[in-house]
Amino acid sequence: MLSGRRLDLLDPSPLDIEIEDIAHGLARVARWNGQTEGPHIFSVAQHALLVEALARLEVPRLDAAGRLAVLLHDAPEYVIGDLISPFKAVIGDSYKAVEKRLLAAVHLRFGLPAKPPDRLQALIKTADRAAAYLEATRLAGFDPAEARRFFGAEPKLPRAIERDYLESWPAAKAEQRFRDRFDRLMRDRGMG
Repeated sequence: MLSGRRLDLLDPSPLDIEIEDIAHGLARVARWNGQTEGPHIFSVAQHALLVEALARLEVPRLDAAGRLAVLLHDAPEYVIGDLISPFKAVIGDSYKAVEKRLLAAVHLRFGLPAKPPDRLQALIKTADRAAAYLEATRLAGFDPAEARRFFGAEPKLPRAIERDYLESWPAAKAEQRFRDRFDRLMRDRGMG
């Protein structure tokens, strides 16, 4: 990693995980294999911020630890990239096992349970699917009917969400906004 840390993918240690590496990596990993409109990739860092904003809309009183878990839901992708869902289905459980170990190490590094409670996991999945619908229809060329088949109904959201999150950002902006949000959530938890 740029921080100088060495991360063992088979047995990741929380001590080898740094937020600087996560923010930097996620800001440079493209969602949708880079097949999105706009002058920049739509990064996983930007997606994570969108998912966290959607989760806050769904559960306004979600505590800072829950919001942090939502923000970090795709953190393993700073190391392994963002594979499209059809490819994940082809390679199966070995990919999922590596991803789960990495996510557990990330959670432990930042004071979260290795495995979030079921209610929080359900919220993350709901917000993630809503974000995917929005990204698919606003950025990746899906028509609404096609997006509904894959991701469910179109989420109802304030215009500010679309304005603030559904325009591709330069990598440096995505990295900084991700890092700023992380820092804010850690401060809200009394850890920053």
